[in-house]
Amino acid sequence: MRLDELGAAERQLWNSFSQGTAVNVRDGMSSSAVRVVRAQVIEALLLGAGAEPAPGDRPALRLTGARITGSLDLRFAEIAMPVALADCRFDEVPQLQGARFRELALPGSSLPGLAADMAQIGGRLVLAGCHLTGPLTLNRAEIHGDLDLRHAVITAPGAEAISAVHSAISGDALCAGLAVQGGFRVSGASIDGEFDLQGASLNNPGGNALDAYHVQITEDFTFHPGFRAEGRVLLSGATVSAAIGFCGAVLNNAGDVALEAVDVHVTRNFDLGRGLTVNGGIKLDGSDIGTQLSFRDTMLTHPGETALSLRMTRARETDLRTRRPIAGTVDARNAQLGTLYDTPDTWPADIRLAEATYDALAHPLAAVERLDWLRRGTDGYLPQPYEQLAAAYRRLGHEDEARTVLLAKQRRRRTTLPALLRIWGCIQDATVGYGYRPLRAGLWLMALLACGASFFATHGPAPLEVGKAPPFNAVIYTLDLLVPIVTFGQEAAFAPRGTGQWLAYGLTAAGWVLATTVTAGISRAISRQ
Repeated sequence: MRLDELGAAERQLWNSFSQGTAVNVRDGMSSSAVRVVRAQVIEALLLGAGAEPAPGDRPALRLTGARITGSLDLRFAEIAMPVALADCRFDEVPQLQGARFRELALPGSSLPGLAADMAQIGGRLVLAGCHLTGPLTLNRAEIHGDLDLRHAVITAPGAEAISAVHSAISGDALCAGLAVQGGFRVSGASIDGEFDLQGASLNNPGGNALDAYHVQITEDFTFHPGFRAEGRVLLSGATVSAAIGFCGAVLNNAGDVALEAVDVHVTRNFDLGRGLTVNGGIKLDGSDIGTQLSFRDTMLTHPGETALSLRMTRARETDLRTRRPIAGTVDARNAQLGTLYDTPDTWPADIRLAEATYDALAHPLAAVERLDWLRRGTDGYLPQPYEQLAAAYRRLGHEDEARTVLLAKQRRRRTTLPALLRIWGCIQDATVGYGYRPLRAGLWLMALLACGASFFATHGPAPLEVGKAPPFNAVIYTLDLLVPIVTFGQEAAFAPRGTGQWLAYGLTAAGWVLATTVTAGISRAISRQ
């Protein structure tokens, strides 16, 4: 390239390159035509066409405010010096695939897109404040510093606006205030710092607003405060060595899943509370949370569908104290919830707890209140939720509450039985409360004993053999009729007639029923509990 062919801005850039001096073409250049820098001039400088640097010089290309015409093609080039093109306007998409940079910064620039697949950048990649009207592609790129997309605007509706599949970032992914029209895909990426999406806006209705499938993040994955997404946020398979936070975010994917985080591994908290608003479902099946999974003060709406799926989720603590009851089904089947925080005024209308376990209830409440919680399930009769709740009361030393829960379990089971077994169940319930109310048997015994003794005291039966029968005792005679195993010698010595005979039959039958139900109830209580 001949130097006499360079424009004013190009000549200034050429002369400053060897010493790395910054060139701002807006200073002293009023004409927009004068501010033009051809892409081939930048290519020539970066590929070694400039003057040899003097000892002590540190070559760098630093340009501000220029319009860059033509195609900047640095594919698979080795760029040994820093490149900073601030507030520049590119006419064509820079082609940087496979290139190696020491550092690349394009802050505040306007581009029709940027192609940097497989690029290797020894320091930072700075696109803060940029405006891209086409896709940013960083697939399999290696960035040995921060990726800075703060307050950038990237527009590619109906396509992947950002694609960084299997990219590797040794620093932070800084995306605070980022605005994206189109998809944002970082599946398989690894980030050795934090992934910060505070205040970002991702808009891809009907598709994935964020696809972070199987990402690996060494520090926090942050979406709060002010994060907004139109479309699905996909975090399935992600591994986060610190925490995930959505506090104050807004997720909208009405009629579908808004947040899919299946099989996510989080070392610390997964915070989906403190003002999070979700229009759509949340799916966390199989996720493993090291400390707390929180929905405190969350608003979640997905009516007629599964609003929150926690199937096989594991957490040390789970906080379900949402701002108002979740509109939709909560499916916690096979979940391990640790210490569970909830309140009756935020219980969902439909909660499924089959095989769900929890170590403790932070607010155990009375058993009659907790039973309303269990009745909200729509899976039919399942014994395990009742047994789990009873075990939680027992760990607190509330044995009476535990028996109340287990009695409710038997009553619920009774509704599923055939008619004859339901009748037998009602008898067991009325007499001994299925073995969980043993005092009732004593009360029934006392009532029948009093009834029989009062009758036979005034209507004593005739002896079978006059002169051989022992003296008649109405109380002992009635007790002899009621207790089917032990005999006191009264029943065999006297023979009632008429009404007394029918009363004797009734007391004997009642005694057998009481004995059978007591035995069945005690056996059930011992064998199952």
